[in-house]
Amino acid sequence: MTNKMIRTIATCAVAVWSLYSPASAHGEALRNGGKLLLTNGVTTVEGSSGGGLATWSIIAGKETGNGIGASGHVTVAELPDYRLQNHGLAIGLFDRVELSYARQNLDTRDMGAALGLGQGYMINQDIFGAKLRIAGDLVYGDPLMPQIAIGVQHKRNLDGNVTGAVGAADSDGTDYYVSATKLFLSHSLLANATVRYTDANQGGLLGFGGDRNADKSLQFEGSLAYQLSRKLVIGGEYRTKPDNLSFAREDDWFDAFAAFAITRNLTVTAAYADLGSVATADNQRGALFSLQAAF
Repeated sequence: MTNKMIRTIATCAVAVWSLYSPASAHGEALRNGGKLLLTNGVTTVEGSSGGGLATWSIIAGKETGNGIGASGHVTVAELPDYRLQNHGLAIGLFDRVELSYARQNLDTRDMGAALGLGQGYMINQDIFGAKLRIAGDLVYGDPLMPQIAIGVQHKRNLDGNVTGAVGAADSDGTDYYVSATKLFLSHSLLANATVRYTDANQGGLLGFGGDRNADKSLQFEGSLAYQLSRKLVIGGEYRTKPDNLSFAREDDWFDAFAAFAITRNLTVTAAYADLGSVATADNQRGALFSLQAAF
């Protein structure tokens, strides 16, 4: 992880802490970090709370129903031909509402020149998210009733010239999803299923819709995780993708991950991620690392 990334996560952590530190006027009243360790999850590549690739119904931050929480993250995925880096902030309100922002930066490295964009061309995207927990509880209540949330992510690709050149219909788009997540505490097992309504190409980095299909479609995101100890979780995720562009085939994503709670407020995640074919480059398999500070 580069010094720039470390400085970014430190800045995020300071900003989050200043919202409700004990030194602030209302800090003690708002701070209520009562969630069980790791039950706030980590941060996805799109800025929402969940796993690395899949959004879950959990709400950002360490707060329970009486408080306000937040998190900041930096994530990098090192692939054979690309590097994806993203960072952002999320706020959790009373363990009911999540508001998130993430900036994605895709470094095309040598592929930039091969695609006619220029060596190391950077594709950028902003993602604004909102999530509402509508039923159930992740840990408590009926053991067969999951926590259910609905959400929206508005994505603004900042490189419309690229998305247009590859055949995308739009440079902006909005995803809608519903997630169901349950932690079976007695078995140390977490299960999640998410259905996403989207037309995003490579999550939006190659625009939205295309010459093969311009309409939104339903896609699935699934996760299973096992808690080896209070501080260590391992698991895997699978995410289906639309395939809208003739220019470049799009494959489903999957990963195998481990998340470790360094402290109650700091979590590091490492994963093996297989993103398949990305912008004409096949076999994009590599390592994903993420650092999250949550309060």
